[in-house]
Amino acid sequence: MALDTDAPLNSLGLPKPPAETRVVVAMSGGVDSSVVAAHLAAEGYDVIGVTLQLYDHGAALAKKGACCAGIDIHDARRVAEERGFPHYVLDYENIFKDAVIDEFADSYLAGATPVPCIRCNERVKFKDLLETAKDLEADCMATGHYIQRKMGPNGPELHSAADPNRDQSYFLFSTTPEQLAFLRFPLGHLPSKDATRALAADYGLAVADKPDSQDICFVPNGDYASVIEKLRPGAADPGEIVHADGRVLGTHEGVIHYTIGQRRGLGIGGLSDPLYVVRLDVDKKQVVVGPKEMLATRVIPVREINWLGDEPFDSRPEWTLSVKVRSTRPPREAIVRPTSPTTAEVELLTPEEGVSPGQACVFYETEGTRIFGGGWIWRGA
Repeated sequence: MALDTDAPLNSLGLPKPPAETRVVVAMSGGVDSSVVAAHLAAEGYDVIGVTLQLYDHGAALAKKGACCAGIDIHDARRVAEERGFPHYVLDYENIFKDAVIDEFADSYLAGATPVPCIRCNERVKFKDLLETAKDLEADCMATGHYIQRKMGPNGPELHSAADPNRDQSYFLFSTTPEQLAFLRFPLGHLPSKDATRALAADYGLAVADKPDSQDICFVPNGDYASVIEKLRPGAADPGEIVHADGRVLGTHEGVIHYTIGQRRGLGIGGLSDPLYVVRLDVDKKQVVVGPKEMLATRVIPVREINWLGDEPFDSRPEWTLSVKVRSTRPPREAIVRPTSPTTAEVELLTPEEGVSPGQACVFYETEGTRIFGGGWIWRGA
């Protein structure tokens, strides 16, 4: 199966032959970016593979299942050697810590539920790495993300992937129009991950059957709390588990162990009705619990909005869009009311449960695949 061609020029939409078109491919060592690099090299493009080392290499070597571990750097280099294009490993450890890890820790300590993968795309991959690609005199940068870039009447647009099960639009909403002009996503039109693996097998790539990474790259086994405790000693101070009506129901070993909407593992058995975490009060060191209906949220304040529409965001009093407030949930219809060029009040037509500060609120057209950007949920409902 051929990869995406979204313009009547070369397959990357650029007005020159592939051999004269330099493409930097962001290579994680996984099957997706490896297929992108191998295919573009086979098409005759001037490919340069770049892999980012985002944290301590020695520690990474001992950990499996993360996107940036030492074994992944080896796998990316091997693909480049076999396909005959140069490959570089860039040490972005300090940039990654300052731009992603520190905010992740501070957000959790403030009772939020951060999404570091979005910040990594926004502040590292599509900012510093993209500038590095330009320094290498690349014509564009390609990644293995499952999202589509389509040309519209006003320039490139961001659209959901053809395969809804692989769509990564929630993690890429902060891509700016300027970045979108330079980026390419050759896998976004493929019908399934199986199609990607089939291409990997066609190219004889050793990573064709490599498992997908599941964890945030610096959080082994999804154990957020242990990472935060290492980054911020003393973060797991004990406190009270309190019912929304004021009753003290028990104690906890640190608010960093809890998330909004959590039901299991509260350690307060013996109650007749199930209780959920409805609020985290960091200042009082309290985990506040209540019945499920307390999780329902209709109005969400959003800030740091990146708008990808054709008209200015605040040129209208409101927009009728669909929004996604968790990566695993489908978009829901909403009214988005701008309060400034970068802030809004989002009213959900159907209340959502477990809306948490620190999560993203991503905007989609109600009928179709276009993504209109989004912003960050910034205080609890």
